[in-house]
Amino acid sequence: MIGSAEEILAALDPQQRAAAEALVGPVCILAGAGTGKTRTITHRIAYGIATGRYAGPRTMALTFTTRAAGELRQRLRALGAGEVQARTFHSAALAQLSYFWPRIVGGTLPRIVDSKASIIADAAAEAGVRADTATIRDLAAEIEWRKVSDLSIEEWAAAGRAVAGVGIGQVAAVQRAYEELKDERRQMDLEDVLLATAGMIASEPAVARSVREQYRTFVVDEYQDVSPIQHRLLRLWLGERRDVCVVGDVNQTIYSFAGASAMHLLGFEREFAGAEVVRLERSHRSAQPILDLANRLVAGRAGALRLVAAGVGGDASTRPAASLSDPDVADRLPERAGGELDWLPERAGGESGWLPERAGGESKGVLAPSLSVHADDRAEARAVASAVRADLDGGVEPQRIAVLVRLGAQVPVVEDALRDARIPVNVRGNARFFEQPHVREAIVHLVAARRAASATDPAVVTARGVLAGLGWSEQPPAVPGPALERWTGLDALHRLAADAGPTAFARFVDELLERQAANDDPVAGAVTISTIHAAKGLEWESVHVIGLSEGLLPISYAMTPAEVEEERRLLYVAITRAKRRLHLSRARRGGAGVGAAERAPSRFLADLPL
Repeated sequence: MIGSAEEILAALDPQQRAAAEALVGPVCILAGAGTGKTRTITHRIAYGIATGRYAGPRTMALTFTTRAAGELRQRLRALGAGEVQARTFHSAALAQLSYFWPRIVGGTLPRIVDSKASIIADAAAEAGVRADTATIRDLAAEIEWRKVSDLSIEEWAAAGRAVAGVGIGQVAAVQRAYEELKDERRQMDLEDVLLATAGMIASEPAVARSVREQYRTFVVDEYQDVSPIQHRLLRLWLGERRDVCVVGDVNQTIYSFAGASAMHLLGFEREFAGAEVVRLERSHRSAQPILDLANRLVAGRAGALRLVAAGVGGDASTRPAASLSDPDVADRLPERAGGELDWLPERAGGESGWLPERAGGESKGVLAPSLSVHADDRAEARAVASAVRADLDGGVEPQRIAVLVRLGAQVPVVEDALRDARIPVNVRGNARFFEQPHVREAIVHLVAARRAASATDPAVVTARGVLAGLGWSEQPPAVPGPALERWTGLDALHRLAADAGPTAFARFVDELLERQAANDDPVAGAVTISTIHAAKGLEWESVHVIGLSEGLLPISYAMTPAEVEEERRLLYVAITRAKRRLHLSRARRGGAGVGAAERAPSRFLADLPL
């Protein structure tokens, strides 16, 4: 049962509430890092249903990953809005294509291929192109970029993009052969799903009418990551209607290499005349000194937001809205009105329920952002391990600490240093949590226990018994190795059960299976090492960003101004993952497989007062 309209709004801060109340016509929510965009859009949808403006089954919430879609569904269900369709673009398109294909084309839908590699290898052979594994990977990337950019092969060739060691004409020939082989084999790739759905809606009036009758209202998360084909599909879903709300942050556009374009977000007001623009600039994540760095890094750039920690005086919500293209939005940095910790959020009598909780009821372990310089990569990694150990000794739990890198090649030296310091490590992007054998085994046992559990058995007590039988204990093994890795996985499951509170064990297992289906990995009881790309959307109490050197951040192959700006946005994303502690570092020389040449400091450091 959905709550009352006022109850839904009561959980929001003033800026979030303004966004939730903007229900009519095209709406653009510019949501800075840590401002609670998921809370805002789910409450906005629930508020629209509670007021009768929206119909749940006719509302589509779109995002980019199965994990994000699963989180949206979970939150909407908790708000009583479980009838809303929360999907990725690909999932929504595939559902429509599967339904209409037999009716319009006839027969069954062609098989969706998981990997392009084997088809590309055959296509390259037909085109007379020698292609090793790396070349096949690069060819696949170009095929994907062309198709999500909604370009023909001829238009791709005119764009002047290249694949190392292969001429543009040869790449075009491989692409033609690739498309022909797919057709002969009755196969489709994921990009074809979007293209075919868009083509069917555009060319078949009956399909367009049916789709537009089914879905009346659209909400699009992470709109800065929308590609041209996704944008075209959205416009086809809408038709002539204007009931669309987009949410995004220009400064978190970090997937241009995959076809994402922030121009759709920046151009929203031009595309939808009279659109309402709402800003979320009140961060419920990061301390103000961290936000100061982030603000300075992107100051003066189109669409930039000025983030202010919740509770700071001169709340941004009182300022008039500016245009999406206003370059001065980020220029005004927050004033400090005396007192070293005046930026900390205040909790006046406990009335402001939307303010972030503080561990132990106080500001815990806030440190000024810092920068350190080291002789080489190994020295930098050892220093990071020492800093992480200091975090742990200071009471920060390991799962609340992250080390962020630009390249996967930087991971091994950091991982080795942390393991040498006997610090449990979770490398994000390695084997997915739910694919690990010991986790799969544990879930089988939890499902079996569910059959014997009563309706009132508490989740944490029952789960603890099952996991203890599989080797889990309160304390981790003292020695790094397979036993510690197994314990870390079991402990993550135990934490999920503990976080479920009074939830019954049966309900907990059902929700766990939903997470497994959505690949929604839980937080392990270990320090995370992650690339910045993989860290997007996540947060930690303490964040260590390494490799602030030319050639790493910005990366050496960022040659054009646009590519360098994308690297700047990557650093912005890294900085805004931190809640209380942020440390940046660089090495004067490389090593450990990343290169041993002398490195200059990153040009971005000149913009950061460290």
